[in-house]
Amino acid sequence: MATEKVDIGWNFDNSYSRLPDIFFTRTEPTPVRSPESIILNRPLAADLGLNAQALESDAGVVVFAGNKIPDGAMPIAQAYAGHQFGHFTKLGDGRAILLGEQITPKGERIDIQLKGPGRTPYSRGGDGRAALGPMLREYIISESMHSLGIPTTRSLAVVTTGEPVFRERTLPGAVLTRIASSHLRVGTFQFAAKWGTIEELRALADYALNRHYPDVETDENRYLTLLQEVIKQQAALVAKWQQVGFIHGVMNTDNMTISGETIDYGPCAFMDTYDPATVFSSIDTQGRYAYGNQPYIAGWNLARFAETLLPLIHDNQEESVKLAQDEISKYMDLYQSNWLSGMRAKLGIFNEEDEDATIVENLLNIMEKNQADYTNTFRALTIERLDETLLVETSEFKEWFKQWQARLGRQQESTADSHQLMRNSNPAVIPRNHRVEAALDAAVDQEDYSVMEKLLIVLSNPYAHSPEQAEYCKLPEKSNLPYRTYCGT
Repeated sequence: MATEKVDIGWNFDNSYSRLPDIFFTRTEPTPVRSPESIILNRPLAADLGLNAQALESDAGVVVFAGNKIPDGAMPIAQAYAGHQFGHFTKLGDGRAILLGEQITPKGERIDIQLKGPGRTPYSRGGDGRAALGPMLREYIISESMHSLGIPTTRSLAVVTTGEPVFRERTLPGAVLTRIASSHLRVGTFQFAAKWGTIEELRALADYALNRHYPDVETDENRYLTLLQEVIKQQAALVAKWQQVGFIHGVMNTDNMTISGETIDYGPCAFMDTYDPATVFSSIDTQGRYAYGNQPYIAGWNLARFAETLLPLIHDNQEESVKLAQDEISKYMDLYQSNWLSGMRAKLGIFNEEDEDATIVENLLNIMEKNQADYTNTFRALTIERLDETLLVETSEFKEWFKQWQARLGRQQESTADSHQLMRNSNPAVIPRNHRVEAALDAAVDQEDYSVMEKLLIVLSNPYAHSPEQAEYCKLPEKSNLPYRTYCGT
């Protein structure tokens, strides 16, 4: 494949590689046979300061496949640990390689990571490869999350490798290029606390503060400040998940970022029928990561993060534990405040009243009892098409609707203002599971990417409430089998 010199716009500065060696291993991607471009996120490329046209040429494809290292990059696999379904283990990038950090035209520092480029020292017997379907799935869901206004890692490109991967069946191989404000995880700190020195732990904490919270005042106790900021970010993030019915599926501590971005789109999905017990992951047999448990699991993960910082927060362990516990105890109130604020917006409520939580919870209870679709119920309220919801004929909903209208009447803002707030807060479309599966089936089985491309266009403006989106609001046909997702490893 020709790889003539093309100015793509890479501008790497690899600060993570300047951390102590314990945190990473220099690792080269394994070249593949015949890579081909499947999709490129051209707007994202422009934001990163990259030449999209050049990225679509051979010069870009060989980088996305791992066949060529761009100038200035320093490929590494990162080390971390994690509680996976509650059990602690040593982990690391088993099928991901960080090329480096792109400095954007705005001066932002963004990780450029290849997912599926071959084995690393942390592969633990795996092949380090990825199949096309899961990589396209991450592309679709992560970009949808971005359009929904939810902090997330994003997808720059997917290329096929021309080589098979062997799972339950033989599948086409692929590599995803993922971008993130960083790949620092709670699990990174767990790794440092368990296997590093206190100096290495301190270096990691200082790095996290400087990279993600440089403007936060840290004169008093910088490591307690780090804990406070991560708690704030995660409380806000999980509240946003709940507001759109997103179920992460695998909230292990290695999948919780220090930046507050959503990471790892394995067995994730969006809820149709409202039910707090909803689980999509095939491996979550106990419902640990069910929709209704997500806020509590986030709190549990944050407690594990706090434990790693104890040697840094205070020299006296008892005092350190007390300071950390005081901060962790604030998490649920922070989450609840974020969640209720977002739910008020979904109902067009601008101000605060004590009964607001009850109004929201009563609606959710009615939805659960009547097996109503979560997204479409709020959409029906937003566009004033109550005939499109199962609830309209129920006495409970009629009574709730009167209470809601009375609540709106007690605020200064007009009806038009409330409707606009609702339009801005309630997506008309989400990446519904049956739509995502249809796109993946067409791509993997028929090499037809048009279904995915149309879906991505619809999902790129979820708050438009346009006529063109109506078809994508329709629910799937009833099935006797529950929808299940898989990690895609």
